[in-house]
Amino acid sequence: MDELPIIQKTYDLIKWYVPILNRLPRDHKFMLGDRMITGLYDLLDGLIIAKYAPDKLAKLQSLNSKLDILRHQTRLLLDFELIKVQRYEYAGQLINDIGTDLGAWIKQQRKRQTSP
Repeated sequence: MDELPIIQKTYDLIKWYVPILNRLPRDHKFMLGDRMITGLYDLLDGLIIAKYAPDKLAKLQSLNSKLDILRHQTRLLLDFELIKVQRYEYAGQLINDIGTDLGAWIKQQRKRQTSP
C-alpha cells in the first residue's frame, strides 16, 4: 500500500512498541502502558484523518503535542527502569523521525495558507 511516510512510520512504531508496552509490570501497565498505547493509536488515527482533511494545519498541530507527550512517557519508562537504554534510544529515534516528518508537513501547510 502506498502510504504517506509519516503514517507508515507511526504504524511501524505501534507494531514495535505495543508488544513491549503490553509486557510492562502490572503496576505500570494499566496507567502508563495503556495511556501510551492509546496515545499511539490516537496519533495514527489523527494522521490518517489529517491526510483527508481540507484544513490540515489545526489537526497536525494538535498531533505535535501528542507526540511530545509520547516522548516524555517514553523517558518515564527509562527513568522507572522499565526499558533498556537501547530500546529507549530506538524508540526515541522513531519518535524523532515522526516528529521531523510532522514538522515538515506543518511547515508545508503553513506555506499553503500564506501563499496567494
